[in-house]
Amino acid sequence: MKEFTPIKEGKVREIYDNGDSLIMVATDRISAFDVILKNKIEKKGTVLTQMSRFWFDYTEDIVPNHMISVDVNDMPEYFRQPQFDGNSMMCRKLTMLPIECIVRGYITGSGWASYQKTGLVCGIELPEGLQESQQLPEPIYTPSTKAEIGDHDENISYEQSIDVLEKEFPGKGREYAEKLRDMTIAIYKKCADYAKTRGIIIADTKFEFGLDENGEIVLGDEVLTPDSSRFWPLEGYEPGRSQPSYDKQFVRDWLKANPDSDYLLPQDIIDKTIAKYIEAYEKLTGQTL
Repeated sequence: MKEFTPIKEGKVREIYDNGDSLIMVATDRISAFDVILKNKIEKKGTVLTQMSRFWFDYTEDIVPNHMISVDVNDMPEYFRQPQFDGNSMMCRKLTMLPIECIVRGYITGSGWASYQKTGLVCGIELPEGLQESQQLPEPIYTPSTKAEIGDHDENISYEQSIDVLEKEFPGKGREYAEKLRDMTIAIYKKCADYAKTRGIIIADTKFEFGLDENGEIVLGDEVLTPDSSRFWPLEGYEPGRSQPSYDKQFVRDWLKANPDSDYLLPQDIIDKTIAKYIEAYEKLTGQTL
């Protein structure tokens, strides 16, 4: 049996080269505030992979994606081991674009903090008098740069995103920036409308895109998971306060309240976190994990 070692390790994912494809494994690691926590959240990687599988299928009418298969029987023998079953995705190889495509449908988190100070979110002027967690009149696109592990992503304006893309792809910066913005908002709107029918508000999320061998823009990485999005329960939603969540905001809140934790979570927080991830998956997909 051929052994594989990751060609790249992110905060949560490990990527393996499979010749003309990649195999992306979502581990049970969890990160918060750009730090990998000392605990693992069992089954978390499976939730992320299966949630992405669901959304890739749901959005392929808007933009093609990199998913080939999540069935380990389609992968080399090495990946037919228990630790890879359910949390692995075979993907097309892409040239990834150097922009994180963030879309915000509600005002919360760092956006709310910025709005309170300046009335702006990532340089975008918003109406006066918005409350915390309020739905925005229209979703806003707030791209950022991609940071290395340990560094912070940097919010940039749409115009700056053109410059970043132009630097790497001369003559294509504006075209790519427009397509990324329009695809990001279109995917978000379709999925947010669907999620509401399942009792979940998608407050914000981020996407990553790459270019295939023909130069076409393709959706990659993960899609609308509790790691990349804020999910709130629709029942009980009320602007004017922070909302309970199905995502790792729960972990962030605990870490903020326990600054001396040294990024080590107690077991009850681990148990509650995976329960929230699984509940979000089952509500959104209608499937049992």
